[in-house]
Amino acid sequence: MPKVFNTTAVCIPEEHYMVDISGRLEEIKSLVDAGKYFTINRARQYGKTTTLRALYRYLQKEYYVVLLDFQTFDNDKFENGNVFSAAFINSFLRSLKRNTLSPELEDTIKNILHSTDYTDKYFSLKELFEQLSDLCAAAEKKIVLMIDEVDSASNNQVFLDFLAQLRGYYLIRNKRPTFQSVILAGVHDIRNLRQKIRPDAEHKHNSPWNIASNFDIDMSFSVSDIAGMLTEYEQDHHTGMDIQKLSQLIYDYTSGYPVLVSSICKYMDEKFGWKTEYVSDAVKLILKENNALFESLINKIEDNQELYDYLYQILILGRKISYNPDDSVIRLAMMYGFLKEENGSVVIANRIFETRLYNAILTTKKMQETSIYKAGEWDKNQFIQNGQLNMEKILEKFILHFNDIYCSQPDKFKEEDGRKLFLLYLRPIINGTGNYYIEAQTRDQKRTDVIVDYLGKQYIIELKIWRGEEYNTEGEKQIAEYLNYYHLEKGYLLSFNFNKSKKSGMKTIQVNGKTVIEAVV
Repeated sequence: MPKVFNTTAVCIPEEHYMVDISGRLEEIKSLVDAGKYFTINRARQYGKTTTLRALYRYLQKEYYVVLLDFQTFDNDKFENGNVFSAAFINSFLRSLKRNTLSPELEDTIKNILHSTDYTDKYFSLKELFEQLSDLCAAAEKKIVLMIDEVDSASNNQVFLDFLAQLRGYYLIRNKRPTFQSVILAGVHDIRNLRQKIRPDAEHKHNSPWNIASNFDIDMSFSVSDIAGMLTEYEQDHHTGMDIQKLSQLIYDYTSGYPVLVSSICKYMDEKFGWKTEYVSDAVKLILKENNALFESLINKIEDNQELYDYLYQILILGRKISYNPDDSVIRLAMMYGFLKEENGSVVIANRIFETRLYNAILTTKKMQETSIYKAGEWDKNQFIQNGQLNMEKILEKFILHFNDIYCSQPDKFKEEDGRKLFLLYLRPIINGTGNYYIEAQTRDQKRTDVIVDYLGKQYIIELKIWRGEEYNTEGEKQIAEYLNYYHLEKGYLLSFNFNKSKKSGMKTIQVNGKTVIEAVV
């Protein structure tokens, strides 16, 4: 059966085109070899389970490996220590037996099973860990414990007590045999669970998992990672694709977020083919999906006003927010995979998330009821000529609407909301056919570069607040440099000028061999 690109559940090397993660496995093994306990906490669909399954096979040469999935433990299993301990040892022994065991360890398991009544209410966490210690002592190879989907257990005290036992045995590992390494995988940072269950100040920062080492291994896909996967595909299918160009383009949209990379590849494989211009078509289909990843994204911002406000400031107001590891909202957003740190600032994690968030914010009922959004809806059929977007005409019409609708508003409002209003006007015009994102590298309170993808063509629009002729000239040079980077000959400059003597309108200028259409509001 031929391999395919997989976007659900675990990736299997024999069945799916995959990025080569052997380097990551080697890095993780070095932590295991050093006896570290740690957590792999990454956002949803970031390859945690796939990595654990691969690690399971990778480590078995040197260790006995036990891999459990707490998602298979129903809520009743966390009712109390007795119920949990019985369920845990049963699952643990089943997983351990999947290894090739020595006769001595087999005998130890038989003795434990014969001597223990797991229905006894007194069999609890203390007894469980005594048996686990006995197993570690009898094993000629050290045992590594891996638990996936630990979030499933994170709402109860039993799990915290379980972590406390792991911690206790870790601290006396020179006296009592215990696991070589423990690896927990989930979305949330396990070290913060005590705050979740016991929010009182005394226990706010006292975690039973404070023995855990930092896990800073990058699990995103690099351009070379993607290229390696596409090379394998090309060897099988001989499409003639430009591997390097496609890999870079896929990375540009996804920033290496694993499931998004696979999603683009899957659509191109099944629907479009492997020309570079088809990447944007694949992205459009992804953005229309109502998948679990996007549902989680939207639900989180709907349920957390502080998080919404952060994203609103970045996306709509064009503000740069400095990265602060002590900011709880930033930590939360990074844990969910919405934000990343880049050059000392927090930015949206990838273009696809950015576009989806724009869509979520700009298409609320409140936003769609604004006069400028309605104007965009009314005008939208005027701007398509020969299948291309007439960006010059869009800017021209926006100036008219902006001055007509908002001329009586105070300058402070217009300065803070000017970019939002342009995006609101643009949204219904390109809806369903194109998308846009804001270039993170240029985003600040004075200037923002909007990149519009429409039917395979890109349009660069710099939005800026007027700060005088000198600053304006510098902005013209910057967009010319930006056009050169994107191999484009024409770009657009939208200036919000609040001087009383300003002249609204359009003009065309030449800057360093590039054509710049300048619009002044």
